[in-house]
Amino acid sequence: MKSQVRGGTRWKRFAVVMVPSVAATAAIGVGLAQGALAASFSISGQEFKVRADSLVGDDFVQYGSVDAGKDLEGKDFAAPVAVSGFSTAHITNMCQSVVTPKIPFVGDVTLRLTAGDSDAAKKGTESEQVYAEGIYLDVSDLKADAEFTNIDIGVAAGSLPKAAGKPGIQPNTKANPYGFGQRADKAKLTDVRQKAWATTAATFKLPDLSLSLHRGTSAECYKD
Repeated sequence: MKSQVRGGTRWKRFAVVMVPSVAATAAIGVGLAQGALAASFSISGQEFKVRADSLVGDDFVQYGSVDAGKDLEGKDFAAPVAVSGFSTAHITNMCQSVVTPKIPFVGDVTLRLTAGDSDAAKKGTESEQVYAEGIYLDVSDLKADAEFTNIDIGVAAGSLPKAAGKPGIQPNTKANPYGFGQRADKAKLTDVRQKAWATTAATFKLPDLSLSLHRGTSAECYKD
């Protein structure tokens, strides 16, 4: 996305990027009504990258939707996304990064967040893994090795159940209830490389959380 340097406006935009991650640092256990944030906020004009050794989730659902917001120039935009939902998920060795471009007098700055023990899966210690409940990922690009248990492909998105703690279409989204969807009892993704516009979770626990800022883009979680 193109951008221009105009005085100090980039500092304000950079602050917008910082706020969610700082809030996560202050309150690691976030309690939100499951799906309550769906479409109730305007997404930022920046995609973020996520890398993980593995993600193992229960009650997997996936359907198409559209996220809307404003780009870094304040113009309206919309982005198609594949929304993946899990009732619970364990993530090993998670890295999240987002680049804020062309900050005055500084240049590009990468915000990098890491959490979860890379050896947790080998040790069998779930307490050292990132843990989420009621999590939804609004994804624009995903690369991984995937394994599903009892998968149904081609389910109408509106029939994905949201009952007894199982995820379905989030309320107030732009998803077509008659559109394509899929579901599985369990999903296991390994060597995950993902671009996303938003993540929503009822609970998000990040052991060994580390947040850092880096000039340039060399600290991104992965390169395209």
